[in-house]
Amino acid sequence: MSTAPPPETPPRKRLGRERILAAIREAAIEEFSLHGLRGASTQAIAERAGLTKPQLHYYIPGKDELYEELLASVLEGWSHAFAFDENVMDPKRVLSDYVRKKLDYALDNPGLSRIFTGELLAGGAHLDKYWPRARASTDQKVRLIEDWMQRGLIRRVDARLLLMQIWAMTQHYADYQVQARVMLLLPPDAPIERAPIARQITNSVLLLCGLAPD
Repeated sequence: MSTAPPPETPPRKRLGRERILAAIREAAIEEFSLHGLRGASTQAIAERAGLTKPQLHYYIPGKDELYEELLASVLEGWSHAFAFDENVMDPKRVLSDYVRKKLDYALDNPGLSRIFTGELLAGGAHLDKYWPRARASTDQKVRLIEDWMQRGLIRRVDARLLLMQIWAMTQHYADYQVQARVMLLLPPDAPIERAPIARQITNSVLLLCGLAPD
């Protein structure tokens, strides 16, 4: 005798749950980016998401689990979005794309970027299990940059330092957004114009590598 499959969740109910989870995620990003893990509270996250605290805990186990999930999403996003294609032997194209993608990710996800930076400043205790994958991703890029040098495609540089300098330059506009807006003479609600920033960072990286900027 066959068993009937369990009834599917109605689309409207499923969409409602997805909206609530999205609201919780946005509220958590805001709270953690402002106050860190210790300073944020589930009460504040619930209020930002338009929920009561008991309602929030119906959807999440706790604050620590939510924080870990957001940290994981940052590192997963970086690993998937910023891999170097080992089959592309065009350093100028690869480095230019990398700078733009890193800058876009930082400015599209400033809260997530600040959560990661805040975790580093707090000592990085929640990052131990992610470092092996992050190092492997960095090592792959280093190998390719060193291969470019061996082939005479770029000037000799410290490949690992080059990557770290790109990270610092692209994440600055998210992690230090308040300072960036003040120095760029921007009002609080004005978007940061990306094109000139991407162009200047890219040109700096290309010149360092002995490549002609656009």
